[in-house]
Amino acid sequence: MKKTYLVLGLGIFGSSAAKELTKYGQDVIAIDKDMACVERLDEFVTQAVCLDFTDIDELRAVGVADANAAIIATGSRLEESILAIMNLKQLGVPFILAKAKNKRYGEIMSKCGADKIVLPEKEAGIRMAKTLLAWNVIDLMDIDSDYSIMEIKIPASWVGKSLIDLDIRNRYGMNALGIKSGAEHKLSINPDPSYAFGADDAVLVVAQKDIFKHYDELLKERG
Repeated sequence: MKKTYLVLGLGIFGSSAAKELTKYGQDVIAIDKDMACVERLDEFVTQAVCLDFTDIDELRAVGVADANAAIIATGSRLEESILAIMNLKQLGVPFILAKAKNKRYGEIMSKCGADKIVLPEKEAGIRMAKTLLAWNVIDLMDIDSDYSIMEIKIPASWVGKSLIDLDIRNRYGMNALGIKSGAEHKLSINPDPSYAFGADDAVLVVAQKDIFKHYDELLKERG
């Protein structure tokens, strides 16, 4: 079902979020007080507006009260973020995600009413480090404090072998969710455990985060 999202602050983080939401068919109202930022995003979103989102009357005038959720993407300017959170709460926006410069800023924003805090630079750094530690990892997403979902390129030593042969659950604590087969990487969910891997395949797995403790062993399987 289509929803309406607000994005307040159109730097790299906010612009990327606005474009991605639009790509998935959602209505996006993108807001910034810098006209150059607004014009740069105008063709990609439902509505791009130049206004001061610390002013509740300006926000009310563009109908933000009807939005399903908001992203506050000005994490380095704490005062602006706090005022934006308070304004959106007063206007009845049900869910607010706020970008924070650091943990302390995030704690303050949470106390002011933000429903979720993200620390993009910290999270990107952690994700990059984990990707470097894990062998052949194409993509990685944390599920919670204990588990991650990873897309892994098949090592040369796995070609021609099946999940049964490799026994990755017992060897590495990984459970296969799907296989992307061939050069086109067509995804098959609930993979056949007897399927023999090809050189261009990738496997989608869920694993405990301590899988990274075993990366030396995994690296040997690059072939």
